[in-house]
Amino acid sequence: MPRTSATPRPRKPAALAVALGLALLPALGPLAHGQAAAAASATTTERITWALEPATPEGPDGRVSYRHTLDPGAEVTEHVALTNFSEQPVVFEVYAGDGVLTSDGQFDLPPAGTAPAGAGSWVAMGDPGGALVEPGTVQHLEVVGGGTVTLPFVVRVPADATPGDHPAGIVAAVATSTADGVGVDSRVGARLHLRVTGDVVTALAVPEVTAAYVPSWNPFSAGTLRLEFPIANAGNVRLGGTVVTRVAGPFGLAEGGTEGPDPREVLPGASVPVTAEIPAWPLGRLAGEVTVTPVGVGADAHTGASVLIQVPFSAWALPWSQAAVVVLVAAAVVAAVLLHRRRADAARRRFDEAVAAARAPAGRPGVR
Repeated sequence: MPRTSATPRPRKPAALAVALGLALLPALGPLAHGQAAAAASATTTERITWALEPATPEGPDGRVSYRHTLDPGAEVTEHVALTNFSEQPVVFEVYAGDGVLTSDGQFDLPPAGTAPAGAGSWVAMGDPGGALVEPGTVQHLEVVGGGTVTLPFVVRVPADATPGDHPAGIVAAVATSTADGVGVDSRVGARLHLRVTGDVVTALAVPEVTAAYVPSWNPFSAGTLRLEFPIANAGNVRLGGTVVTRVAGPFGLAEGGTEGPDPREVLPGASVPVTAEIPAWPLGRLAGEVTVTPVGVGADAHTGASVLIQVPFSAWALPWSQAAVVVLVAAAVVAAVLLHRRRADAARRRFDEAVAAARAPAGRPGVR
């Protein structure tokens, strides 16, 4: 969940971040990280600003996210605080859902109304009175201006839950409209790091590497070898990774490479796309390998082995621009030689004609 730019408010904790996370409905913008969001409403000049934070029954407790390691069949009770920093009352949608990653690697939750199939279905939210509702239910909750409502929720791990990480989160969203009446939706979420006890498997995989060479327009400059590959999490806990790429021409000529970009987080069973670009000379057949090393993420602790992944690749890098230069140079040389020969032949003809004219006998004078 991306962090956002800070906006001070009177009753707001110093570390609280404010984000504009707006997108046209029904699509949703990125989920603001566990703290706050803001949205402009066409019906009022006041911006709607709110926060969703981990809490105790007494209110926010300063945690950035929830982190629990539970046995299969166990449960834990938690609380979340929803604060409306706006002056007017606001109706929020509050719900729990499965954790997913966006295409750019940001943590997110599916839109409201999406039935959770993973750990989101383990979360039963409570209403302000403490009564639990069915998992997946979207509550519509009005919070007065400047008010905070603390909601309980229970995480119940199924008895047959598999070991490892099961990402989830809780969302508070508000529907607003722009000045031209277009509906928008802004959300803020609190992340749930849920790990079920059992054997931990740390494994990343690179199913394939696609390599393509893009020549430079400048024949005296290296081109670019573009690599595209997914990094998949074949284990049961979230992992990051470090990426190192090496490439060389025939016989190891012009060896080069790059480090990164490194995937910040790959959820179990998911994958993230990676693109790497390496300067390379067109030496014909280029060959190399992508090396990915699994690493832990944040405060995660695991004892699984970090197995190095090395995936070879190859690509043709033909010197078309350099060949074009050679052809042009050769053509220029041939043209210069032909022109020189033509000029030499013309000069020789003029010389021969002059010599012939000089040797010719003078004409006799006429007789009267």
